[in-house]
Formats: sequence, C-alpha cells, structure tokens
Amino acid sequence: MSVESVRAFLAEKAPDIAIVELDRNSETATLSAAWNIKPAQIAKTLSLRVGDCRLLLVACGDSRLDNKKIKAALGGKARMLPAEETVAITGHPVGGVCPFGLATPLPIYCDVGLKAFDIVVPAGGSTHTAMRIDPLRLAALVGAAWVDVCEG
Repeated sequence: MSVESVRAFLAEKAPDIAIVELDRNSETATLSAAWNIKPAQIAKTLSLRVGDCRLLLVACGDSRLDNKKIKAALGGKARMLPAEETVAITGHPVGGVCPFGLATPLPIYCDVGLKAFDIVVPAGGSTHTAMRIDPLRLAALVGAAWVDVCEG
C-alpha cells in the first residue's frame, strides 16, 4: 500500500494534488527547512487509541496534545498506537502516515490549529514523500471532523 494507495486516492479524489518525492526523510524539521515553511505547517498524522476506538489525528508539526482537551473532545485519554499496529491499520510506515489511501477505514480528526495556514504539508504514505494542500481541503477529502485538542 503506502505511496501507491495515496496516489490512487488522490487520482480519484484530487488529481491536481501531486505527491513530491523527497531526497530526505519527511520529518518536521527536515521538511520545514527544505520547503521554507514553518514547522507548524507540517501536518503530522498521529495514530491514536481513545478508549476502544482507533483514530487518526492530523495536527500542526510543532503542536503537543492537551490531555484535557482530548478527553473533552474525544471522550477519553489518547494513547499512541505501536508502530506495528499503525502500519497494519493505515498501510503507511511511521513517519509517512497520512489520512489518504488508508488500509482500514478510520475516524479522522483535524486539529483547529491547522486552519491558521493556507497550505500544510502532510506526508504522502512513505518517509520520503509529501504534498502541499489546503488544510480545509485535506479535511474535506477524508471527511475529518475539526477538534481543538492541542496545547495553545
């Protein structure tokens, strides 16, 4: 899956969005420096468990989760999923997880902090791919709900 499933998703739903192959890892510091954007514009996708529910949360690259806000918005304490489980349910490796082309349908949430930007840069299904996208469009493409779950 991974990059191929993301390409297929975008070809069907957003053919104007291009996946960019990177010569470096897509981690926040690397991407923000290479693309001359703020670290907050990196749209990191976290795989979480809240109670019995597994979900994805897309948030600003420099944000930290606020446990009280998560409990209020999502109904419980969030725990990061282990890498093996993340790969199994998303089809994407850790560091390349994005909300597109998932192996398993999952609830997807976007933190409101992303709305501060016209463009954000999520990974593209591998540790060496990414794309530029309007955060409102990102959320619309995957049917994400907007939540306020990060500090600040």
